[in-house]
Amino acid sequence: MDTPNYIPQHHLSDFAAIDFEAANGEVTSACSVGVVIVRDDEIVDSFYSLIRPVPNRYDFWTTKVHGIKFKDTKDAELFPQVWYKVAYKVQGLPMVAHGISFDERVLKALHQHYHIKYPNYKFYCTHLASEALLPDLENHKLQTVAKYFGYDLTQQHHALADAEACAVIAMNLF
Repeated sequence: MDTPNYIPQHHLSDFAAIDFEAANGEVTSACSVGVVIVRDDEIVDSFYSLIRPVPNRYDFWTTKVHGIKFKDTKDAELFPQVWYKVAYKVQGLPMVAHGISFDERVLKALHQHYHIKYPNYKFYCTHLASEALLPDLENHKLQTVAKYFGYDLTQQHHALADAEACAVIAMNLF
């Protein structure tokens, strides 16, 4: 049987786990990003930043989920300035997200929106992988899968905490 494309064919010892939080339903409305760098199966670096979203408006429900408000990002840097600080850290690394249908789409949309060349990052998904490889879990939410691997995600929906939880899951699954 072929390995699904969201699960790496070989052990991943080097990768970047990424998580975005959004201000509203627009794919370009990332208001924060967290990135965790794993090299030789160890977390070696991390990055977190607020981002001024596009469009810069917040929906009630998204704010309720992550707590970020307009006042928090009104003076934040735009995505190109934020990504400049992290792009060299993730260069050449595959990306891992707990829900690539969201995080990969956001990353691509922001590159396109700002006319930044997209380096065709290879993405793997800990959510889909956990469904396939751990079918007996009660659910496959980030917090549940992280707890299964001994990681206590106390700051859920904080982009850096979520990226770190994703990294721990990936180190165990991949």
